Amino acid sequence: MPEEEKKLVGKVIHYFNKIGVAVIDLTGTLEVGDEVSIEGRVTNLRQTVDSMEIEHKKIDKAKKGNSIGMKVMDRVREGDKVFKVLTPVPA
Repeated sequence: MPEEEKKLVGKVIHYFNKIGVAVIDLTGTLEVGDEVSIEGRVTNLRQTVDSMEIEHKKIDKAKKGNSIGMKVMDRVREGDKVFKVLTPVPA
């Protein structure tokens, strides 16, 4: 069975608990619709990117060097790594 392929695209630098939004410093590109895996010491979250914002403006695509706000389904922590899932493993 093939391993899934992931690419590191950023790091969580802040998490807003009340609104469930992670602030991510990007080291690669990310688009709405991409599947991401957020991983850390206690974090293991997978989800599709539904929406992203820069300075409270909705965007469809972000590139290396951007800091984005992204709605997340569960708590994430500062320092967690954000991976783009390139080849999902078939279920």
